[in-house]
Amino acid sequence: MQKYSKQTRLLLAVDCIIFGFDGDELKVLLIKRGFNPEKGNWSLMGGFVQATESIDQAANRILKELTGIEGVYLEQLYTFADPDRDPTERTASVCHFALVDIHKYEAQLSNDYRAEWFPLKRFPKLIFDHQEMVEMAKKRIRYKAAFHPILFELLPDKFTLPQLQNLYESVYSTSIDKRNFSKRVLATGLLIKLTEKDKTSSKRGAFFYRLNTQNYYAKFQAFLNFIPNPDTLRY
Repeated sequence: MQKYSKQTRLLLAVDCIIFGFDGDELKVLLIKRGFNPEKGNWSLMGGFVQATESIDQAANRILKELTGIEGVYLEQLYTFADPDRDPTERTASVCHFALVDIHKYEAQLSNDYRAEWFPLKRFPKLIFDHQEMVEMAKKRIRYKAAFHPILFELLPDKFTLPQLQNLYESVYSTSIDKRNFSKRVLATGLLIKLTEKDKTSSKRGAFFYRLNTQNYYAKFQAFLNFIPNPDTLRY
């Protein structure tokens, strides 16, 4: 087989950032690295792309092998290729991020690699450039959430307005007035009110809602009425 001559060997890897929401705060899923260098330290889900698979196929395979999770929203973020990012050998990594409802995937989560959820506001030091990956993913999500319903991937099929507010406050690291938030989000016509109530936090309870996806795509800018302007946020 013909090969390119005088070219340096370069390994191609995939790293996956899994963001999850538990109803109160945004979290990130981490594992303990199982081999050197950095064995035993906290890491994102990662592995090498095989010769017979595409990058997307590798990302889905690695995610399933290391966590047991599959069939989730997964988006390619950026390629990290600093020559010194991996001390063992020159390796470029195509980073992806996933968004999941933590409770929905509790039973699917594998314990083989001791995967553990950490609050995004306080998680341990990560290997290599994985911290940079997480920070970049946070910025991407903040921008995309203002134009696309990706944050609803983090919610169950039915949710309360307090849960929705907790999610947006967690993603944007800001406080939103409760009454103002409810008024504006209901005025968009993007939510369908259900007859059921969640009474886990109070006797009075809070009504469940679900997303009207048809209205959302027809009025995709509606959420801009109450989401903080991403350009003014401090990252």
